[in-house]
Amino acid sequence: MGKALPLNAGHFIARWQQSSAAERANYALFLSELCDYLDVPRPEPSKAEENANTYVIDKAVFFQNLDGSTTVNYIDLYRRSCFVLEAKQGSNPSLNSIPPPTSSRVPNRLKRGTAVRGTHGWDEAMLAARGQAERYAKALPVSEGWPPFLVVVDVGHSIELYADFSLTGKAYLPFPDPRTFRILHEQLEQAEIKERLRAVWLDPLSLDPSRETAKVTREVAGKLAVLARNLELHHPPKQVAEFLTRCIFTSFAEDVKLLPERGWLNLLESLRDDVGNFPPMAEALWQTMNEGGFSPILRAHILKFNGGLFESTKALPLTRDQLGLLIEAADSRWRDVEPAIFGTLLERALDPNERHALGAHYTPRAYVERLVIPTLVEPLREDWRSSQAVIVEQVNAGNTEAAIETARAFHR
Repeated sequence: MGKALPLNAGHFIARWQQSSAAERANYALFLSELCDYLDVPRPEPSKAEENANTYVIDKAVFFQNLDGSTTVNYIDLYRRSCFVLEAKQGSNPSLNSIPPPTSSRVPNRLKRGTAVRGTHGWDEAMLAARGQAERYAKALPVSEGWPPFLVVVDVGHSIELYADFSLTGKAYLPFPDPRTFRILHEQLEQAEIKERLRAVWLDPLSLDPSRETAKVTREVAGKLAVLARNLELHHPPKQVAEFLTRCIFTSFAEDVKLLPERGWLNLLESLRDDVGNFPPMAEALWQTMNEGGFSPILRAHILKFNGGLFESTKALPLTRDQLGLLIEAADSRWRDVEPAIFGTLLERALDPNERHALGAHYTPRAYVERLVIPTLVEPLREDWRSSQAVIVEQVNAGNTEAAIETARAFHR
């Protein structure tokens, strides 16, 4: 179909906000105009050879039944290596107030949507659509690969995004997070939202947060590696690694608000011209972190950090240049730093002989995920899906208190 001119945001949003008819009446036109609005190519015409349908409306997928027969279903919109999209059409509450025709001679042309928005039925319909999209993704031929995104659309009302950047089909999670994965129709005029959706169409892997994480991690690891090599000239590698691990954790704790904002960073910066007092100041802070309570160093009550990391509070003396490197590292976006930096630190800081003696070896994230996802994550998600089913039944039965308790029981 090619590419049409981009639509005006206000016109597109207003045009589709009132849509409430049956799903099949609207979704194809809506998706085509959404592509125009996002300034991305429209879907291509469907071809007889199914393998050639890489970006089409109504992509066929085949399910094998127990009796040996085959059932054919259709993905509402499919783009290879990008997404599986399932569309629904909800209705506004006001539509239910329209009375049916009083005369049998007047045909009932009122096409109601999947469910009334703002109701439990609508929530169930959206969850079911997400499950349907995942089943379609699973039914795709192996040669197609797993798409990084599942997209669930309520025409003219919302677009929900679920991502699995591991491309294993094992972990489709709300993207970018559970609070903002649902994009309301009126939000489409926001530049950030529009660019996010364009990326889903054109370059979905660019949205993988691990890419930014890897970049920040490399920068931080580089600074710490220089510092580690400097310190190893005068201190045992094990002592250096333990000291820097405490520094790393303190930087991370500050960035995720477990310590007062900029408390650690301000402390380091205040010592630029007083580096001789760095060891006792850092040791006093870490002692309080180990026990919890009021920290005279940060002038605030802080939490107790158990786990043994701060049982030893030894801080190594630093030169002004070394402190400068530590400040640069501490001033990074630690919430974006890959936890593997602890392993990277050991790999870079310890020479091969010391590393072997300590048994310190870095295991890449992908290897860890290969073990953790099937043994821990998948069973936990299955438990949550079972709990969700029970919660839906309890809510539909009017037993809200029992539903809340079911959720709390899973949480515990």
